[in-house]
Amino acid sequence: SQGQLSMIKNFNIALFGGRGYVGQEIIQLINIHPNFSLNRAYSSSSAGERVLKYTKNKDLKYSLLTIEDINLNNIDIVILALPNEQSFKYVEVIRKVSQSIIIIDLSSDHRFDDEWVYRIPEIHNGSPNPNISNPGCYATAIQLSVAPITNLIKNKLVSIGISGYSGAGSSPNDKNDPKNLSDNIIPYKLADHIHEREVRAHSYKDIFFSPHVANFFRGILITSHVELSDEVDLDALINLYKIFYKDKKLITIINNEPMINNVANTHNAIIGGFSIDLSKKNIVVCCVIDNLLKGAATQAIQNLNISCNLDNLTGIKHG
Repeated sequence: SQGQLSMIKNFNIALFGGRGYVGQEIIQLINIHPNFSLNRAYSSSSAGERVLKYTKNKDLKYSLLTIEDINLNNIDIVILALPNEQSFKYVEVIRKVSQSIIIIDLSSDHRFDDEWVYRIPEIHNGSPNPNISNPGCYATAIQLSVAPITNLIKNKLVSIGISGYSGAGSSPNDKNDPKNLSDNIIPYKLADHIHEREVRAHSYKDIFFSPHVANFFRGILITSHVELSDEVDLDALINLYKIFYKDKKLITIINNEPMINNVANTHNAIIGGFSIDLSKKNIVVCCVIDNLLKGAATQAIQNLNISCNLDNLTGIKHG
């Protein structure tokens, strides 16, 4: 009814850094969200250009991203889709204007800051908070892989990740260079990756992680090797995961190995490939997500929904 519609709260959003791959996904999700409106989009490279994928306001254009040009009038939410180490100065400006504007930082800048809420909605509880640090893509897939068994792990957890080259960003570099990627997988930052430190801080402290980038555009596969403190039966292990995620609509548990091409362009995570060696203590588990969606933009919308007191899946088409 019209009366019910008038009760729906609308949140006005400013997006800082909207031209990267994740920024483009965010724009498309805001475009179909019943409670979110994109009022301003700031870019250092595309000022004056139309925001193409936002049909709620076809006249919306990017403004120049500079401290002096930021306008936060009537803004409820700021999404920071900026490279690492670039958010601090903007947070300072926003907080001088308002303490209540919800800020979500998609970079790693606040993932180790206790004053910011860090939340994978399927794993972490969290009350609404105006400072949100969105988890990283690899770190999300690793934590989804082991959240049901973190209290059963003995010693170290070892995870190997393979990502599509969109994870290397839209600016040309050696990890998204078509010639370098041709018939190739590129290992990089094999120790002390920032997502390894992120998992240590928020999930399991004795993790070792090595990432690789491959010649496909989007998606992540994480394969994790885990030693458990007690023997486990395969059926019981799979059932443990199914119970843990039973009400989580974006998480699917399967017996077989999960495939990246089944999650690309979706909001879903698939966990599977459960294997146990002869000792019945060493297990392997795989998780696949779309790095741009569940690993970034989808999760950002879920986290904003929670901080806006909405159902976390509002505006996220799934099933």
